[in-house]
Amino acid sequence: MKKYYIGLSVTYHDSALAIIDDQGEVLFAEATERYLQNKRALNCEPDQLLRLPELLNQYCPSAETFVIAINWRKKRPLYEAAISALGFLSAPGLLKTGIKKLRSPLENYQLHHMMACQHSSIETAAINLVRIIQEYYPTCAIEFADYDHHLTHAATACYSSPFDEAACAVIDSFGENGAMAFYRYKNRKLECLHETKGLGTGSLGLCYMKITELCGFDWLKGEEWKVMGLAAYGKLNQEFYDALDAIITINGFDCKHPAKHLTENLAKLDRFKRRKDSPAEQAADIAYTGQLFFADTVTKLLRHLHFVSQCDNLALAGGCALNSSYNGQITGRVAFKNVHIPSAPADDGCALGAGWLAYHNDHPANPAPPKLLNPYSGSRIDADAVKRFIKFNRSLNIQHLPDSICDATAELLTQGRLIGWIQGRAEFGPRALGNRSILADPRHAAVQDHINEKIKFREMFRPFAPSVLHEYADEYFENYQESPYMDKTLRIREDMRERIAAVCHVDGTGRLQTVKKEWNPRFYDLIACFHQLTEIPMLLNTSFNVMGKPLIHTLEDALAVFLTTGLDVLVIDDYLISKPRDE
Repeated sequence: MKKYYIGLSVTYHDSALAIIDDQGEVLFAEATERYLQNKRALNCEPDQLLRLPELLNQYCPSAETFVIAINWRKKRPLYEAAISALGFLSAPGLLKTGIKKLRSPLENYQLHHMMACQHSSIETAAINLVRIIQEYYPTCAIEFADYDHHLTHAATACYSSPFDEAACAVIDSFGENGAMAFYRYKNRKLECLHETKGLGTGSLGLCYMKITELCGFDWLKGEEWKVMGLAAYGKLNQEFYDALDAIITINGFDCKHPAKHLTENLAKLDRFKRRKDSPAEQAADIAYTGQLFFADTVTKLLRHLHFVSQCDNLALAGGCALNSSYNGQITGRVAFKNVHIPSAPADDGCALGAGWLAYHNDHPANPAPPKLLNPYSGSRIDADAVKRFIKFNRSLNIQHLPDSICDATAELLTQGRLIGWIQGRAEFGPRALGNRSILADPRHAAVQDHINEKIKFREMFRPFAPSVLHEYADEYFENYQESPYMDKTLRIREDMRERIAAVCHVDGTGRLQTVKKEWNPRFYDLIACFHQLTEIPMLLNTSFNVMGKPLIHTLEDALAVFLTTGLDVLVIDDYLISKPRDE
């Protein structure tokens, strides 16, 4: 019986769909935002009705049974059921004041909205998928599974790791019961060690959202990235640190808000908020202090996890696992020797976790050997679209270079050209890992401002990533550790910082991507060609998008960015495309 496992992340933000076969192999995984070209795809279902027939036909051609797995329990917590009964999670209820006593670093109306949207997403989960399966696969059986949200995070982290055994921490804004869970992973099984429960539990995810707001950024748009970038320009504000410390207390695995002084403490935080008419740089101390508090607090939790688990390997997931600035510090601050963060540690990755949990539930005695997940599981650029473009193009220069595309591109990079680079299948997760990337020469600091001003249209304090050949990485980074998904920020050796000035942040760090030939042969070859020409074994790598948009999805998306920004060259597989002025 040919069985396919379709995992859905139905969180109201960052929804995603994954398809896993009856061997546990990932056939497809992609966030909804890519297809819709709608950043974070807020309140958008992962099983897009018009796209499903194409996906199922391509990846599930011989299906006899579909297992639909979602990343939230259909049975909701008691407190949410009570709120729902009062009408607070309905659209009319959202217009009421409601939920005045919930303890949260956010405004009540914001928390109210989040819960209402989440409730709606779970209530309508998979209705499109069921319709399409019944319409196109009328003889197929359908099975359903729903899993605890934090368990799906843990499954994504552990099943995508190269570990046989690991401790696992899930830290985000909220789940069914709280904001954190800790697991022991062994023999492809997950054992829950502790899960925070109750409305009074502390949430580091919500706390970081509040810090984002205080810096003048929008957490709903996912602008926590800006806090990390801005933090490098700041210094400690002890008063702000103490105010944060008064909001969350840590005792072992317990993370709580002291209820007695919550309102007073929240008021203290609000007075640190940056004024709308002031430049972002004036919030640098708040960003630095918030990031430091986050790092200190997570360190306490992870030290306790290591003590309880007595394991050398850590798998980290949840939205807080996107904090690459801290991820690179873990092995220096905690006794874990190896740290794995999946390519999609936030809620989009839960689609994979749910699918994998359903698969392992059906195959408990047939565990697959551990292996690092190949993140290139998204969509390809449509070959017919490329052919049409070549046929009807009347203005751009197009060269077909199947035997020399890496050499030609590397040469253009040494000349200072900015390259849009598209190869194969898209990456699963928020970061461009060499298949949907904008690339540049990392040697010259001015490149940073050029890309921010003329391509990304974003703040000048935002850094860029170095994608480095693994065998040379130790020469450039202190205490080097592999970072396959651009998930860790490390210190660049002082004597190397001027050599790679465009990827060296103001504090001497870089959020690197480790590149190995077996992980991405074409990207590896490109960097190797650049290395031969310059003796620099890395490239500046940033995502192929403009600020406020997701990574490009189609050829049309790529051309829109290419033609409306300062990009010089567009490379799509073996085709090198340049603008007329390059003649």
